[in-house]
Amino acid sequence: MNNNSIEKFPDEVCKEIKSYVYRLIDPRNGETFYVGRGKDNRVFEHINFALNDKNQDDEDLKYQKIREINKIGLSVIHVIHRHGLDKDMAEIVEASIIDAYPGTANITGGYGSSEFGPMNSIEIINKYKAEEVIFKNRILMITINASILNKSIYDATRFAWRLDVNRAKKAEYILALEKGIVVGVFVAIKWLRANQENFPGFTTNNSKRFGFIGEEANDEIQQLYMRKKIPKKFREKGASNPIKYNFD
Repeated sequence: MNNNSIEKFPDEVCKEIKSYVYRLIDPRNGETFYVGRGKDNRVFEHINFALNDKNQDDEDLKYQKIREINKIGLSVIHVIHRHGLDKDMAEIVEASIIDAYPGTANITGGYGSSEFGPMNSIEIINKYKAEEVIFKNRILMITINASILNKSIYDATRFAWRLDVNRAKKAEYILALEKGIVVGVFVAIKWLRANQENFPGFTTNNSKRFGFIGEEANDEIQQLYMRKKIPKKFREKGASNPIKYNFD
């Protein structure tokens, strides 16, 4: 049976595999471009959604990749990475695999990725010795764990995010977070839609995402926040979204 021709699991298979974690792989280069978890036929839903004519305007990077693959007559490769899991274990396995494949189209890093994701020994020491931040301003926090790999901290922080831009404009400062530790403090001068016209040198064109043009905060503000860890409530389960605010 051709793995790539399967569009759904038989009912008896769905019952046996329980919760599972999967990867979507680009057949052109063997790269994993998305990691997810689910039950029943969740692994196939992304393909069905991306290729539905009603959803062609959705600019999610995952769906863009699926359409590119389909356009040249190839099929996304589905790999069930681990099955037979309960929901809590599936969350942990998913987050671990996302950490192992940086650069995927996943919007968030998975459960606990900011708190317990990959760190070297120095990062572990810094994390648990770090003083906790006491906010004295309206703050937008942006987690840049994966995107920092090939960029400066400023570029990784300012581009490109799904967020409420009107709310973001109310923030006095923007904190760049790596593993829950503040590694950059910036002031946004203006927010713009994430396209090459507004951000020359970046390749993303996505009308649903935004970036900012800004500068580093002054020394007094840097000393207030840099190298400190964010409060626990922003690192707990359910706080995996890379965008966080300390104000309503």
